Amino acid sequence: MDQKKPSNLTVSQQSGVVRNVINQLKLITRLMGDSRVSIFAKLIPVGALIYLISPIDAISIPVIGALDDAALLWLGSYVFTELCPPAVVAEHMKELAGNMNVDAQDEVVDAEATDISDK
Repeated sequence: MDQKKPSNLTVSQQSGVVRNVINQLKLITRLMGDSRVSIFAKLIPVGALIYLISPIDAISIPVIGALDDAALLWLGSYVFTELCPPAVVAEHMKELAGNMNVDAQDEVVDAEATDISDK
């Protein structure tokens, strides 16, 4: 069975759900300010936010209505990042990752230790 390789554009799931949501919001904010992203693609997050704020709801059942809003926000963010140029998304993800992706070689300190005794 083929093993699926992790994408370079996504943040690893080890960092937690809250961290992933925050990183996704930061990515969307950066992409909204980038002039290389189409104005039509930028309408998707704006439309999702307008739907979230508006009193009109597709499903008016209390619990299911909240799930409907969350699903629409997730779908809007997913479609928006998919419509953005992949090179631009990769550039912003790399900048957002910063120090999160530390290689094991960077953690090793090559040094010598000596014991000092009081004699």
